[in-house]
Amino acid sequence: MRDIKFCVLRGPGTNCDIETKVSLEHFRCTAEILHINKLIKGERSLLDYHGLVIPGGFSYGDRVRSGAIMGKTLMKKIGNEIKKFVEEEKPILGICNGFQVLVEAGMLPGFKEEQEVALGTNSSSRFEDRWVYLVNENRGNCIFTRNLKKVLRMPVAHGEGKLILPLGLEEEYLDRLKRNDQIVFRYSYEDGTPALGKYPHNPNGSIFDIAGICDPSGLILGMMPHPERAFHWITYPDWTRKGLKGYGDGYVIFENMVKYVKDNF
Repeated sequence: MRDIKFCVLRGPGTNCDIETKVSLEHFRCTAEILHINKLIKGERSLLDYHGLVIPGGFSYGDRVRSGAIMGKTLMKKIGNEIKKFVEEEKPILGICNGFQVLVEAGMLPGFKEEQEVALGTNSSSRFEDRWVYLVNENRGNCIFTRNLKKVLRMPVAHGEGKLILPLGLEEEYLDRLKRNDQIVFRYSYEDGTPALGKYPHNPNGSIFDIAGICDPSGLILGMMPHPERAFHWITYPDWTRKGLKGYGDGYVIFENMVKYVKDNF
């Protein structure tokens, strides 16, 4: 398993890289935290890895808008390398700021090779740091959700998580996401009923309560909630009161990513 190598890509302002590395290495694979400049300068190649995770934080200080500088830089500097990585059917996971990076890079939703959607400022106009419920909407297309239970609980921590579809094309894009089985997670109530935009169950006002989407292949997943912060039950705020033990709801997402690589590479 140590021969399985994941790249945890960081840049200035990334702050969830260590938790992400620890989550991956729980499965006895190798996860290396790599600064984006190593790839830009050609000192390292993304193709040396079996999977890529872009963790949360505030890359480049979220200047311009969240994930914009890192997303555009990746495609301008190593776009061909990333395209080859995707063609080799290697999995990519973007968490919070990583989701924003994938959107800005044009990798999600993946209809065209350009940016199509955006993650905008929360409707509350404030940074939202809270635990939320998610309903797993994926019917099996996404490799990250296999054997995942229907309703999950994870924390969010972002100021720009509101998924915005192209003006005038909202229904068209939403229908396409549904038909392609690309809607992975939606914000919900504890029983799995969709939040229907109600705050704080939907913490950012995202259209159709969308909290995570994948590309048409199901190999690239972007999500605003943090699975690495919900890996163990002891990170949950009520774990002692409820007597929670073992692994949290984020565990299976990383397990699926590692298993996919093990089975295919």
